[in-house]
Amino acid sequence: MPTSNYPTSLDTTSTQVTPTSTTDLDATGYEHDLVHGAASTALIALQTKLGISATPAASASNDALLTHTGTGTTAWSNTITGSTIAGTTLSGAVVGADQIMSAVVHKDYAETVYVGGNTSTAVTLDETNGNTQTWTMTGACTFTMPSGAGLQAGTALTLILTQDGTGSRTGAFTSVKWAGATAPTLTTTATTGIDILTFITFNGGAAPTWFGFTAGAAMA
Repeated sequence: MPTSNYPTSLDTTSTQVTPTSTTDLDATGYEHDLVHGAASTALIALQTKLGISATPAASASNDALLTHTGTGTTAWSNTITGSTIAGTTLSGAVVGADQIMSAVVHKDYAETVYVGGNTSTAVTLDETNGNTQTWTMTGACTFTMPSGAGLQAGTALTLILTQDGTGSRTGAFTSVKWAGATAPTLTTTATTGIDILTFITFNGGAAPTWFGFTAGAAMA
């Protein structure tokens, strides 16, 4: 007698029998109630798998996709693996989690600009705030350059430093190698003294070596 295999395995025409116009509904293997019973069992199982808005699938979290697991089954997942995305538009932030993107062509892109505020006499820089940062020099400040396990080799950082109304604020930077082993002297003009410094590390990690450059001095 026909009975649904789903969701253990997919049904076939042997389990989901379609009586013909010449088949008696009470003929062997075509009992009317069993044919409908098999269909009902499969439909209920399918609805449970897919869910509806009022009753989501038990194994599906918000924004999950129904994917093939590679073992003959399907499952809800929030992870897309091995798929090709073509012509999509992002409407929210994407966290790359330090994964490699290769063969990428960038167009019309920008970096996050982090407004750090006043420096006082000490600032510990953090590249996760943004790779371009602005600071107002309100004291003779020592900048501690970023470090840590999450710091990637090839990380670059740009600092835009502006003197406050007092001026004459100096800056020192830890773990930085400068051209000619000479650190730049910041422009000390009150309010209008602006310098742009760029840095890059090729090793990253907990004990990085940063290379520093003066991208622009006395920019006011």
